[in-house]
Amino acid sequence: MESMRQQKVGRLLQKELSEIFRANAKTLFEGRFISVTIVRVSPDLGSAKIYLSIMVTGDKAAALSQVKEQAPAIRRLLGNNIRRQVRVIPELSFFIDDSLDYAENIDNLLKK
Repeated sequence: MESMRQQKVGRLLQKELSEIFRANAKTLFEGRFISVTIVRVSPDLGSAKIYLSIMVTGDKAAALSQVKEQAPAIRRLLGNNIRRQVRVIPELSFFIDDSLDYAENIDNLLKK
């Protein structure tokens, strides 16, 4: 169970990271449409797991590896945006959120 503070920091990170991915899509991510679906923050607020939905691309693994390569730059941009709101900028870990693919697969199976 997440504490209220974890939830608030998670929402803040989700909002700011979504803006970073939107604003820097062309320069950092070759125009890929990446959205932040879930952010899970550790109890000490020192690390965060970010789940991404990557659309308009054939190879999601390559897009995820590109995001992971850009993680220091993303963390720096995030730090510039939220440094007055949190004490520690969390370490970021990125993962693919496949819940939309899973739901689509279930929907296709039910249509048969």
